[in-house]
Amino acid sequence: MITRTQRRHHRQQKTSRRKSRRRKVVNRIVERDLIHRLSYDQYREEVRKVYGGARGAMLARFSQLSGHLHLGDRLLRKRRFDLAGARQILDVGSGAGQILGHLLKYADPEARITGIDISHAMLRRARGRLKSSRPDLITADLARLPFANQSFDCVTCGYVLEHLPDARTGLAEIVRVMKPHARMLLFTTEDSFGGAWTSRLWACRTYNRREILKTCDELGLALTQELWFSRMHKLLRAGGICIELRKRHPAGTSCETASAVPVRVDSAV
Repeated sequence: MITRTQRRHHRQQKTSRRKSRRRKVVNRIVERDLIHRLSYDQYREEVRKVYGGARGAMLARFSQLSGHLHLGDRLLRKRRFDLAGARQILDVGSGAGQILGHLLKYADPEARITGIDISHAMLRRARGRLKSSRPDLITADLARLPFANQSFDCVTCGYVLEHLPDARTGLAEIVRVMKPHARMLLFTTEDSFGGAWTSRLWACRTYNRREILKTCDELGLALTQELWFSRMHKLLRAGGICIELRKRHPAGTSCETASAVPVRVDSAV
């Protein structure tokens, strides 16, 4: 016999599922689907236009106003993602240099820092904003990284995976250039209501947290910890997906034995 408590629990589960379905429908309506309507080359040009234009010029200011610049700084300053000991650091999707600025402050002095972005205009802005010649800044595509296998022992990737139709493409490339046991700090836009609005502003897609974790695991990236900018972000499930990952050893034949594909570096800043 079903008890009253069990019936109440069953009703609550059904209500929760209905609310979840409604949220997903609303998010799909709000989220921009440009990435699925164009070829990858066409979409890549659209992204270059977005970040090379007025919105890209305001990116650092947006990060400041949203609190992400300060909160990201605190994440590294408090060593919640510890840069100590890293010697070859890659920042993927450097944009206006927000994460690069943190790396310059908190990485070891002898660490070599490399930043890549698909937008040459954004890298010029980053160089001017940082006022530092230390990081190597290279115009490059995450889907075709111009680096040899196992080049980096630390990677930061901030809100760039959402500019790929399939996260696996970019993550596989990152895994390829990571050394065994290298660590990665990954930020990406989550499939929440806030994430859907972000996709409208920045012409990107969103990702489901469980699916991203599953893809990472299949590619040989083990979850070390889930991170949140603050207790309030964790309570509200805000700020997107922020996780620390470590490359397992061995991470699979394809990543460890494949020869690096020569890729033309478009330009350096």
